[in-house]
Amino acid sequence: MLLCTAQLAAAGPAENQALIDAARARWEGSPQAGWMVRILPPSVDAATLPEAGSSGAALLARYCVQCHHLPNPAMHHPDKWPKIVDRMVVRMRGHGNRGAQMKQMMGGLAAPDEEELHMLIGYLRRNAQKPIDVARYPDLDTRGRSFRDACAQCHVLPEPASRTAGEWQRVVRRMERNMAWMNRVSGSQPLPGEPQLEVPDILAYLAAHAAPATRAR
Repeated sequence: MLLCTAQLAAAGPAENQALIDAARARWEGSPQAGWMVRILPPSVDAATLPEAGSSGAALLARYCVQCHHLPNPAMHHPDKWPKIVDRMVVRMRGHGNRGAQMKQMMGGLAAPDEEELHMLIGYLRRNAQKPIDVARYPDLDTRGRSFRDACAQCHVLPEPASRTAGEWQRVVRRMERNMAWMNRVSGSQPLPGEPQLEVPDILAYLAAHAAPATRAR
């Protein structure tokens, strides 16, 4: 079930989830499912996407799940998304690294047209990770070292003041699960020189710099 561009604005989380489930069933049934499933952790679904009823969310569900789990727009900062999307579109068209393999494996990947590409990049940039303003955090390399080293393995460092301490609790626990999924360093077997996920240190640092719990939502 593919939605035409005119239908995207009317698509909601239920329609988007149907696209996601259908695509996942296709690639999980392929001989390459073993490596495809490891590309991204299953961290979000259609209902938890930002702007879940928007055209941008529908495009994400239509195209980005053809070969891996649904990406979270907050995985990257705004300036990084255009290059990532451009690289993925090359693969959807059957070119680039593993592009021909993916196109054959999925029975022909669909790729966004120029209008859809513009909408998708705009959606991802609007909902991207807000990067840290390092000038505001002179203790980043001391008290914030665990936060810096662990979180920078997968994405730009987030702005601590962008969430409350309670919100950070949930985010850090989710990131801990994602890191285990992606075989990132998680502190279970420390090796010299490797960054470790010291959860108490990370949470203490984020709580010290978090937004007030009474802020307006």
